[in-house]
Parts: sequence; structure tokens; C-alpha cells
Amino acid sequence: MIGEIIAIGDELTSGRVLNTTSRFAAGLLFSAGHEITAMSTIGDTPAEISETLKRAIKRSDFIIVTGGLGATSDDLTSEVVGQALGRPTVFHPEVFAKIKALLSNPDDQTLSDLQKLALLPTGAEVLSPEARMAGYLLVHDNKPIFFLPGVPHEMRELLANTVIPRLGILQDGAVKLVKQKVYKVFGVGEIEINRRVTHLEREEDGRVRIGYYPVFPEVHLSLTVIDEDKSEIKRTFQHLEKEIELSLGDSLFGADDDTMESVVGKLLQSQGKVLATAESCSGGLIGHKITTVPGSSNYFAGGVIAYSNALKEKLLGLDSSLLEEHGAVSSAVAKAMADGIRHKTGADIGVSVTGIAGPTGGTEEKPVGTVFIGLSTPDETVAIPCRFPGDRWQVQELTAVKSLDLIRRLLLGIKLQIT
Repeated sequence: MIGEIIAIGDELTSGRVLNTTSRFAAGLLFSAGHEITAMSTIGDTPAEISETLKRAIKRSDFIIVTGGLGATSDDLTSEVVGQALGRPTVFHPEVFAKIKALLSNPDDQTLSDLQKLALLPTGAEVLSPEARMAGYLLVHDNKPIFFLPGVPHEMRELLANTVIPRLGILQDGAVKLVKQKVYKVFGVGEIEINRRVTHLEREEDGRVRIGYYPVFPEVHLSLTVIDEDKSEIKRTFQHLEKEIELSLGDSLFGADDDTMESVVGKLLQSQGKVLATAESCSGGLIGHKITTVPGSSNYFAGGVIAYSNALKEKLLGLDSSLLEEHGAVSSAVAKAMADGIRHKTGADIGVSVTGIAGPTGGTEEKPVGTVFIGLSTPDETVAIPCRFPGDRWQVQELTAVKSLDLIRRLLLGIKLQIT
């Protein structure tokens, strides 16, 4: 079925609140075999709500509307829908009774305000009477319209447990099956990735879809196979998956819920190795990323943020003459920092970063974005010079992810490109 999502709320159109509900809904509906052709985010304006809804009814098989179902004065969805579709709101005493039962000693004003939650357009069917903000289904011109609360966790629960099953019942003909996987790549641009896998793109009546999505500093490639035959989906998917992995090579670091830090963590854990960090220009970002992964204490010893030369000498054991001769941003200092943190902590691998994140501090010889990443193991200590584009945040993010990627490659036995 072809659907449309409408998110309502001034907090969304003003940018005060990020619209995560539409993204979640689109993903879940797509996984259930439905196609979302449009997503609208509109404010609490009666005319805009009315116009957007009427337009959606004409062109879609079903509609998901989120937001505007609360008890405050700016929650206008039910009232506006009733007027727009010629379905005056009707008070549902059974809904109000459920709402009252959830409250502890409410005063008269509160009860008066909450009556608004039980005023629904004529013909509305409550989706979950037990919930405080239940949501409802309205069938208009034979099109199912699901009105869901804008609060993310309430919307998600209703969508997964009630809306998706109802759409499955309403859908005519065979239900399409969907298999999807997202491949995550670092170090290769979107255009280059497209070039490598363009031979896999095919129409096949829309059964196979490949998409490319830059998610700084990574690029995500999505593979989707849609069919009514489960065995055919499996056959096609397995073939394309092998081809994609071969085409992307070492730049492919994970898939779906993987992150660079979780992938590195699994490798460290499986090999029984411990990592320690010495950071300057990244300001502790590498350590932060590592410790967002549950269980990272099993393989992360800790780190030092040595921003000043004095702390590089005191905490990492660098010789002042080394800093004077080569400068803090240098290959020699990066190697000394990595070697120093490894020896100080007893870790198996030491990683260090020193560079110029900007926007000031660059020179002709070492412009903004110049970063040296050091890696130290019992076998060798090396430094990898990098030149990262972008503003301060982008340089720091690229520094952190590149460092983790180098650790990943080291653990996988991939030869590092040292220039």
C-alpha cells in the first residue's frame, strides 16, 4: 500500500524539536511492505492541516498523522479534522473514563481540560482505549487515516502494535516482503561507491533498490529487495550482498546498527587486547566514542587528553627537545605520544592524535586540518599524516573516526597506508 505521513506541531517547524517520529514510522512501514511517497511536517495552523490532509487523501492509500492530540490550546488536530472532513467532534465518555482512572485526585480544572482528549471526529475508532492519549482510526473516502500522538514513545508503541497489524488486514492482494540491509563505509566518497556498485543497479520491476546516503563522516549504502516470494528474496539478496562486500572491500566496516567504535570494540574483545588513547586536537573524542559502547571497560584502559606541551611531557614522558625540534604537530610527537600512553598504561595498543583543528593556528607548512595519528604496538610504532577538510567539528570528528578505522585495520591485519 502507498502511504503518506503528516507530522503536526509548531515545535517541529520551528526547529525546537527534531522530528524523529516520521523517520521511525517510515522505516517501520517500509519494513512491513508499504511504500511512503510523501512526508509532510506542518505547524499548528488549521488551514495548513486541512489542506495537507485533503491532498493526502486524494493521492494515498493510507495516511499516518502524528501530533496535535493533546489537551493544550495549540492541540488542534481533532477539531480541524472534524471541520475539514465534515465530521463534527463527538464526546466519547468511555475514553474520558479511562483517562480519569489514570489520574490521582485530579482537580476540576484538570478534568475540564482533559475532556478535550475524548472529543474525536464522528466515526473515529479508538485504537487503544487503555492509553491516556490513545490515538484513533478514521476511514474517510475508503482511506484509513491513523491519528497518533506526537510523543515519540507513545507513537511508536501504537504504530508497531496496532497500526501495522491493521494495515496488514486492510491490504488487498498478496503482502509484499521486504529485506533490507545498510552497509557502512568510511574513507571512500559517495561518487566512488556509486561507481563501484553501479553494475548491480537494476530495475527488475522495482524489486531491487540501492541507495547512497552520506552520514558524515561515513557513507551508507542501502540494499533493499522487495518481492512476494520469500525464497526469491533470499536468493537475490545473498547474491547482491556478496557483490557489494567485494566491491567495497576494506572500506566497508559494518552494517545496520554497527558503529565504528562498536566494530573496533568487538575486535579488541575477541583478540583479548587492550587499547589506550593519548589525545590532543580531538579533545577526548576518541575515548568518548569508545566508551559509548557497553562493555568497553573490558578492552579500554583509559586515556589522556594532553593538550599542552607541559602535559605531554609530564603525563606521556615526551622529551622537551623532541617538541622543540619537531613541534607538537608532527609525526615524531605522534609516535612518542602513542608509545608513551601504551607504556604508561600497559595496554597492547596505544593510539595518539596531534593536529590543528582550526579555525586558527595553521601555517603554510601545516595548514588547518593537518593531523598526525600515532599507533604503537609491542612490534612497532608508526605515524600516519592526514589532511582533513572542514570546520573545527568536522576535523575533530574525522580525526576520531580515522583513528578508530586505523585500529580496526591494524586488528584485521590490513596493511596501513603510511605516507
